[in-house]
Amino acid sequence: MPEPSPTPPASSAPSASLADGLRFAFGTLTVLPAGRLTRWDRPAARAGMLCAPVVGLVVGVVGAATGVALLLLGAGPLLAAVASVAVPAALTRGLHLDGLADTADGLGSGRPAEDALRIMKQSDVGPFGVLTLVLVLFAQVAALAQAYGGSWARGALAAVVSAVAARLALTLAARTGVPAARPEGLGAAVAGVVPVPRAAAVALLAAGLPAAAGASLGAYDALRAGLAVAVAAGAADLLLRRCVRRFGGVTGDVFGGVAETAATTALVVMSLGWN
Repeated sequence: MPEPSPTPPASSAPSASLADGLRFAFGTLTVLPAGRLTRWDRPAARAGMLCAPVVGLVVGVVGAATGVALLLLGAGPLLAAVASVAVPAALTRGLHLDGLADTADGLGSGRPAEDALRIMKQSDVGPFGVLTLVLVLFAQVAALAQAYGGSWARGALAAVVSAVAARLALTLAARTGVPAARPEGLGAAVAGVVPVPRAAAVALLAAGLPAAAGASLGAYDALRAGLAVAVAAGAADLLLRRCVRRFGGVTGDVFGGVAETAATTALVVMSLGWN
């Protein structure tokens, strides 16, 4: 992920178009080609974070398609689940998982905020980070395998819902009132850029569309998909609030941590109730 350069205040920067937002979102959150990223100002960051669930939809569809393809080739639900977890990690350069590990190390260090932030910036991963990564990846694979065991369609839906929920967590974490813990970095570039009413509107849309997709499989699947997004957003917000209290604000690592927390929570909810 490129490091943002200093930009003019939002009041002096021109408004950002949808294209600017999509370039910002795909350029900072994935390795997918999105055109040259030329704007790091606050309006572009706002538009980009509002578009984050769109990135989740694309990443989720690619991951789901890979899992379904393996099922059609004769692989079992477990291998399909591993692929559906691996593809989003590859498409995001593993940054969200790295952020989760660093956040776990910072929270688990027991050090003052300044020292904890320094620990999070180190390139190595500590014991809290390793343990968190192992448990989260196991949980994601197990939940997806359960969903794929129900049917390929339910597994694919779970993969897409988790990816959308993860990026919705980024939109909500960038809402107005959430401060940055550092004056530099991606966290500072996007902290507080999304007005709360817009964040709420995106959240409703991000929960409604998966529910509508789940309706094709039945009323229970529709309810479960919408509930998965809502519960995932709640779990991510709990972590966000904890990090703001602990570190004084958000960082790029915290954004990664809330995304993976949301993805895992959504998958757990989507795995419940299979017969």
